Amino acid sequence: MIVTPLDSAVLDSKEQYVFYHKMVDFALKELIMSISQNHLCTEQEMLVFKQYCDILLYSVEAMRVKYMYDEEDNMKVDLTDSGFPNYIEFRYLYNDLELRNDYLNKLTGVNQLKEEFLDTLLRKKQSVKKQKLFQAASIVYYTSVEQKYIFNRFVQGKILEAPITANGKYMTSWSFYDVAHNRPFICYMYFDYDGKRIDSYKNQIYEVLKTVADRDMDLDTMAYSIDRKLPDVFPKHLKRIDLGPLHNVFAKDENEITHVILESIGKKEIPLESYAISVRIDEVYSGSEFKEGSFFSKQTLQKWSKVIHQNYVFAPHRIIQMLYSKTPDLMNNLAKAPFQVSGIESSRH
Repeated sequence: MIVTPLDSAVLDSKEQYVFYHKMVDFALKELIMSISQNHLCTEQEMLVFKQYCDILLYSVEAMRVKYMYDEEDNMKVDLTDSGFPNYIEFRYLYNDLELRNDYLNKLTGVNQLKEEFLDTLLRKKQSVKKQKLFQAASIVYYTSVEQKYIFNRFVQGKILEAPITANGKYMTSWSFYDVAHNRPFICYMYFDYDGKRIDSYKNQIYEVLKTVADRDMDLDTMAYSIDRKLPDVFPKHLKRIDLGPLHNVFAKDENEITHVILESIGKKEIPLESYAISVRIDEVYSGSEFKEGSFFSKQTLQKWSKVIHQNYVFAPHRIIQMLYSKTPDLMNNLAKAPFQVSGIESSRH
């Protein structure tokens, strides 16, 4: 039995640590599959969405290796409004790998460590000490994890030609890990360009997105800021996916779904592995244009539609039934009926 102290934001036992990583990895993979199957993204958007999620999964796996046998440090998880690792853990990964060579020079050599393991297991017939296991895990971590694949606070996607049916000629994407929420967001922008070669302007676009679109804010405010700072770009459609919270036994927030899941786990009505994921998709479209500025330097800007908010829930069948029973108003106000995903327990069979 895993006992989770709900007043703690630290995974402080090996059992909790293994269980948490299994849950995050499993739930994210189920989410990717379900979003694709239920056509919440276009085909092009889905390719990009998978790429960002792969970076997130890669980073979480790197954390698993990093902390597996470490008895001094514990991984911090955001329990209040996320369910994902605290943003600072991603920074630790990134900073660690900047000093990769320094750390490797201090670690015992691979061949020497192998000989010590064999001597301990075969000759002495003893278990390998945790300190040695941590050394081995550290070698794996520093030799196999690539810094460029770590989910950073802001991750920029390429500028692509948009499908003919899209609201603009070009599409670009970016993702950010909002420090306040400790959750990943994935954004898409469809736009037209007034210049001759988009490649010559892409660095300006990337710089503006990193400056004004790297945190959670009202989507129409984000759209206006991008539009105003890029005179040659005409945004036509912005879409933002808010991944989370991941509702599970480790969570500690005031979200109604989290509360019901924790209560039901406590009463043993549902298994410890139970989870649900909330996803919000916001979209805004440009309707018409207007001029702003002085007589000699006017800029064409977009008038934005009202932001469209769509809330979704992804959960195993048993959890969906429970949520309909205990939170019917919340379920009935979703953009679509909850999407069924596999449960962790059922995946073992």
